[in-house]
Amino acid sequence: MTDYLADILCPFPFQLNPRVETARKHLDEWVGVRNLVRRESARIRFDRADFGWFVAVVHPTADAERLALMADWFAWLFLVDDQLDDGDVGRRLEQVGEVFVGMREVLESPDFGAAIARRTDIPTAVSALADLWQRTAREATPQWRRRFVQHLDSCLTTAATWEAGNRVRGIVPTEETYIVNRRHTGAIYVCMDFIEIVERIDMPDHIYKSPQFIGTLDAACNVVCWTNDVFSLEKERSRGEIHNLVYVVQHHQGISQDEALRKVCNTISVETELFMERERELLRTYTEHSETLLAYLAGMRTWMRGNLDWSSRTKRYQSIDYAGEVQPGDYLESTLMG
Repeated sequence: MTDYLADILCPFPFQLNPRVETARKHLDEWVGVRNLVRRESARIRFDRADFGWFVAVVHPTADAERLALMADWFAWLFLVDDQLDDGDVGRRLEQVGEVFVGMREVLESPDFGAAIARRTDIPTAVSALADLWQRTAREATPQWRRRFVQHLDSCLTTAATWEAGNRVRGIVPTEETYIVNRRHTGAIYVCMDFIEIVERIDMPDHIYKSPQFIGTLDAACNVVCWTNDVFSLEKERSRGEIHNLVYVVQHHQGISQDEALRKVCNTISVETELFMERERELLRTYTEHSETLLAYLAGMRTWMRGNLDWSSRTKRYQSIDYAGEVQPGDYLESTLMG
């Protein structure tokens, strides 16, 4: 795999937020206080992923408060994703649906989840979301909140219906369908929304909904999602996971895993070039909003670069996590999803 990874085009410079150690310390405390990571075996695996470093390379310009908030969001998203991908919860459609109803109540509550956060009869994923939403939504614009809620709801709905349904029925989605839905299940639209929070910018709706912006955003999202699929391939296939672009290509094109891996790595490079072409068009189209666009585009670039750097160094995808030494029952907290 190493030879293929070296061929992935990523012309964006490496950057690291100088507050990385502060983010790590904060995150370690937050997941404990919120009861998201309790057992020692779960703590060891969580620490190995190093989400504090991940957020520091994705958001190299964030101040301390926003870097800590992003670190907490990253942890929450990945922990929920583990429950769906690695555990039995992802195959129990009714249970997943019930938990997601609770999450929607948080996002729709007039107090941004303050009352829900005080409840003791809800899954810790829901109470932690309430904490995150209060810290995020209070200072955000109504326009941003509507967009974010829609993206997170699409993420949860696609995971609870399409992805979980495929697992139950053993359906391998087509490449086209997978690529579209992967941007939702991977929560990458959600994560890109955070650029506005971190950089304190407000993307006008008419630009956000324009073909030029959508095309640029989707290209960046594809690069991030497909890169993740390359690095997580062995781990996911060891668990029988079918939602991975390399496996989807291998399955439908009738080629070897090695050939599919080469194709996907090449496709990532092509998509990166497409992103750069589209961002130039976007800037030419909306010159009067260049300052806001440049800040958002910089965030897309650090997402693509940071995701590649973190994926290549994190121990989350290394063999100890899927070669028999660590099993889902060792790190999935039963109270997270109820």
